[in-house]
Amino acid sequence: MSNPASAPSASALRPLIGVVVDDLTLYHRALTHRSCLRDPHIDVEHSNERLEYIGDAFLDLLVAVELYEYFPEENEGFLSRMRARLVSETPLANAARRCDLGRYLRLSPNAENNGGRKKPSILSDAFEAFTAALYLDQGHDAAAQFARRYLLDPTDFSTLVHRNRNYKSLLQERLQAMARSLPTYTMVDRSGPDHDATFVVEVAVDGTALGQGRAGSKQKAEQEAAHEAIKRMDGALS
Repeated sequence: MSNPASAPSASALRPLIGVVVDDLTLYHRALTHRSCLRDPHIDVEHSNERLEYIGDAFLDLLVAVELYEYFPEENEGFLSRMRARLVSETPLANAARRCDLGRYLRLSPNAENNGGRKKPSILSDAFEAFTAALYLDQGHDAAAQFARRYLLDPTDFSTLVHRNRNYKSLLQERLQAMARSLPTYTMVDRSGPDHDATFVVEVAVDGTALGQGRAGSKQKAEQEAAHEAIKRMDGALS
């Protein structure tokens, strides 16, 4: 696309959407970055920010239902954390890349020159807005099919559970739910030079050791210890 702010045609969008476009202006708005509004040489009145609002709400509900069905035994807090991880910048930007949404974006020349088509923040916003445009133009099922194809279907929920997981917080939440004392963390060993040290941390509850972690920082070792404690608790309950 020679002009970064040019609007894609209905035929160009057809392979992306999979259906015949009814209201092309919705998609043009969904693909219009706010940088276009600041450029006097680009004739646009609206960016995709309002559509982001609808897309965010739609994806929140779609993902919430998917997680509710996939994790039938988990509580509200767990489901909310998983939804927040999935409906966030990185997964949404990855979904936008899968459908090559960046190539259709309408950007100001300045945003184009600064790599706007590849920026995660711009791509994630565009994915939300485009999903909203599809919802308003074609209805729930078409938008859900699009979101499932590019966001939900490629997601490994098992990997999602463990991504950036705060095991210390999870262990504390679990112990509180069981009316148990809060865990304590003790560094039982430290070896190696300062620039390449190894820390060993033990976590205990009421004086009973539940897990031990080894890592290159005390914080990571504590997380590993908490993770080990959770696995042991799960094994005792199974």
